[in-house]
Amino acid sequence: MRMTRSVDNVQFLPFLATDINNLSWLSYGALKGDGTLIIVNSVGAMLQTLYILVYLHYCPRKRGVLLQTATLLGVLLLGFGYFWLLVADPEARLQSLGLFCSVFTISMYLSPLADLAKVIKTKSTQSFSLSLTIATFLASASWTLYGFRLKDPYIMVPNFPGIVTSFIRLWLFWKYSHKQDRNSQLLQT
Repeated sequence: MRMTRSVDNVQFLPFLATDINNLSWLSYGALKGDGTLIIVNSVGAMLQTLYILVYLHYCPRKRGVLLQTATLLGVLLLGFGYFWLLVADPEARLQSLGLFCSVFTISMYLSPLADLAKVIKTKSTQSFSLSLTIATFLASASWTLYGFRLKDPYIMVPNFPGIVTSFIRLWLFWKYSHKQDRNSQLLQT
């Protein structure tokens, strides 16, 4: 974004969903007393917030981005208010928060597929990031294994769709790579 001073080929929803996801898991980790969840999600939330701020800086139409951000932050605050104020039992709170985090994790992993129809129609994966796809695969696989190790279904189960959606995006990169190579060759001549 900084190099091109543009957000033309950058999706906003994955940044926002990941930030909300990090903040949710940070709360789950704090409630559970899991230092790994706390440290990783604190760093993740800071980075995602930085990405959002950079996106906002270069985005020509800020209103829609701000509306999406405010809506998801509102949902997050309502959820946290519910968990911390209305659910008195710590174990019930942990279970409810785990389910809440799971829903956000699944939405985070599904958010890059919002452009799936566009990718198939144009036969171009230009709106996808290969490095982000690989990073998503590695992160979701790591969290799935970590959840398996802890026997925590709230960590293990929702990270599995990240593995699946990463494979879908990798397959699309493979399927449309020849088409993109031809298009870039035509543009260069």
